[in-house]
Amino acid sequence: MEQLYDTIKKLTGKYSKPERPVKNKEGRPITEIQEQRNRWEEHFEELSNRPPPLNLPDIEEVHTDLPIHVTPACTQLDDLDFADDLALPSHTH
Repeated sequence: MEQLYDTIKKLTGKYSKPERPVKNKEGRPITEIQEQRNRWEEHFEELSNRPPPLNLPDIEEVHTDLPIHVTPACTQLDDLDFADDLALPSHTH
């Protein structure tokens, strides 16, 4: 029902998604644009300067020497004389 309501609002041009305010570390909304930018900068600085995890996940090594199979259809592009000889598949829904 909510999706129907949102769709009708969008179609009638009266749709505005409520904005979520940027909050400071104490949870209070920040109203000044520059203060919001400063808080985002601080947030991402904290994210990028986190210490590495103590327990690294045990991820299996990936094989990089996988065989590549080229079928004859992939090698027959030399038979095309003009751009209109090329047929491109289209996706229809």
